[in-house]
Amino acid sequence: MAAAPVLRDVRESKDPARATLEVHARDRSPYPVPAYITGKFCEHLGSNIYNGMDAQILRNPTLADWPFGAGQSTPDGVAKFQSDDVKIAEELRRQATRFGWPEAELDRLVQCRADGLACFWTREGPREAVDVSPDAGPQGGRAQRVQVRAAGQGIGQWTWLPLHRVRRFQVEVLARSPDLESLTVSVLGATALAALPLAKAGLKGLSAKWQRLAGTLEVDAAAPTDAPCRFAVTADSAGQFVLGHVLVRPADHVGGADPDVVRLLKESHLPILRWPGGNFVSAYHWEDGVGPIEARPTRPNYAWGGVETNLFGTDEFIAFCRAVGCEPMICVNAGNGTPDEAARWIEYCNGPAQSPLGARRAAQGHPEPYNVRHWEVGNELWGRWQCGWTTPAGYVDRYVTFSKAMLAADPKIKLYACGAPVLWGKNWNDTLIAGAAPLLGSTTDHPLIGGNVPSDTDPMDVYRDFMNVPEVLERKWAELARDMAKGGVKEPHLAVTELQMFAHLGGPSKPDAVAQLTREKLVNPGTQAEALYDVLIYHAAVRLAPFVEMVTHSATVNHGGGLRKERERVYANPCHYAQAAFAAFAGATPVAVALESPTEHSPRVLPDLRNASPAAAFSAIDALAAVAPDGSLLISIVHRGASGPVRLAVTLRDFRVGGRAEVRTLSADVPWAANSLVAPETVKPVDSTVDVQKNGFEIPLRPFTVVRLRVPR
Repeated sequence: MAAAPVLRDVRESKDPARATLEVHARDRSPYPVPAYITGKFCEHLGSNIYNGMDAQILRNPTLADWPFGAGQSTPDGVAKFQSDDVKIAEELRRQATRFGWPEAELDRLVQCRADGLACFWTREGPREAVDVSPDAGPQGGRAQRVQVRAAGQGIGQWTWLPLHRVRRFQVEVLARSPDLESLTVSVLGATALAALPLAKAGLKGLSAKWQRLAGTLEVDAAAPTDAPCRFAVTADSAGQFVLGHVLVRPADHVGGADPDVVRLLKESHLPILRWPGGNFVSAYHWEDGVGPIEARPTRPNYAWGGVETNLFGTDEFIAFCRAVGCEPMICVNAGNGTPDEAARWIEYCNGPAQSPLGARRAAQGHPEPYNVRHWEVGNELWGRWQCGWTTPAGYVDRYVTFSKAMLAADPKIKLYACGAPVLWGKNWNDTLIAGAAPLLGSTTDHPLIGGNVPSDTDPMDVYRDFMNVPEVLERKWAELARDMAKGGVKEPHLAVTELQMFAHLGGPSKPDAVAQLTREKLVNPGTQAEALYDVLIYHAAVRLAPFVEMVTHSATVNHGGGLRKERERVYANPCHYAQAAFAAFAGATPVAVALESPTEHSPRVLPDLRNASPAAAFSAIDALAAVAPDGSLLISIVHRGASGPVRLAVTLRDFRVGGRAEVRTLSADVPWAANSLVAPETVKPVDSTVDVQKNGFEIPLRPFTVVRLRVPR
């Protein structure tokens, strides 16, 4: 399998302030840029899906017992949960502070949990007037019993509402009561709990049987948009009621999803989205997350701590993908799951409405098959942190049995095996190739490279190391392609199904060393460095065509790099803009380039990189060019150097220019520049144009810059 002639030549420039790029438009690759190269990944951890992609606003909406993770796992890879009440109280206070809830509420949160109220909820009314206790939901599991002495008492929680965007909110309560006929839901101002509420609605029809009660809250137009509110569920008279779930969604939600998240991902032309794991999937049983939501159990999250409410399951994931306009990719539970469970999942998604599980899908309002084509067989099962981890030979056994069952359910699907990272996983990958070559087409890699870096490290050395990683991976991936071909895999492919910079501040410093590296100066997925890093990975992937067929970057919201959602406001990390710009290359035909560039050196301060290869020089400028389906010429340029600005002279060969070139530039003063809630546009793309004279032009390039040009034909 020959690689495409994308990068013809790279030479060192004699002038450190100048570089040249020749684009040979006639020298074309036989392989187009993969359609799925700018994909994303989402997982049930932190606020990636719940309080992220999902529009539902409240914390712990199913009123569950909340197991806090202890940061450790059992020998089987299952998360251990915290049992020390002091540490639990500390973590509860820390999380509430991170949510932006009032400091005066923290002690009450701890006390109410100790009294038997669901985590993140507190009383509406004095402690002696509101009794709380655990109860059982309609399908078992925990519900919340509340007994009050007077009208207007109950429970509530602090929250932020997207009042900058919408004032109407939909409320759904699953409840029953032996003696009450109605409840009231309300939103109260942050500093005047005794004052009139900002919004109020009655929920009628309460009875001794479980009922789903719905209402609408219209928040007063005078309510401030930059302060937390308090949401409350209260009784209309003395008595008791039991709550199974309480859901609050903005009226502008998109099929249950956050409209800003959907809009931004749609505008980025997201091609594919991987779900539900990640580590989470290795203990996830998909049938918990389908059917009526009142019948879905809340389970502990055995990968990350906390709970899995199962409010976002298969149907919600498919709806999200359709709203965004991307293809779905599902990773199955090959940890403590079974081949039959995976096959049943495929039938649920792809089977006709007349099939047993297709009928179950149709009963939920989805008669047409979802036609999910991409299926990954397990996540990181080589890792001891993974529920149901295994040995290399053990995974061969699982992959063979899973793939046979899954292909029997739908022979048209495409399977992806769980490969090990190429920097250290050759034994795993060789065992997989030797044992499963006839069933193997695509394997995966999770290059989460970095490690713990001590504080006496120069921050710019960490950055330079990361800028060299894509070339290290390019060589390793080329070796893997050769190994797969030699091992009998007919059409070897690689999908990079998790990707992000992964350095952490830590590790021993030299005695008496001066601290240089801080969290603020450590390049990470939220910084400009991730934008450059990802585009360099895309360049490497295209140069290895057709081997690397997919990249699903980590992640969508509040995990890795992508989007952030804080206090119900959504903003983008720099890498989101870079990925959106590069999405224009999908389906384009790469062409050869010749590059002269200044060079820089990777000092090898990242622990994960020290054994990968010796210290190396790399070009400060990297570039990729391709002819788009409309005939225009696309050029992607990254200035990953740190030594200073470079003036780049571009020459176009065998290409007839039809006008000014469009330029989209994403740049920052330092590689650790980032956006934030208070400054969401610190790093954002800038559009301009440049004149093309005699098939050539020059552009200035600052360090830490990624540029996409479109030259009309």
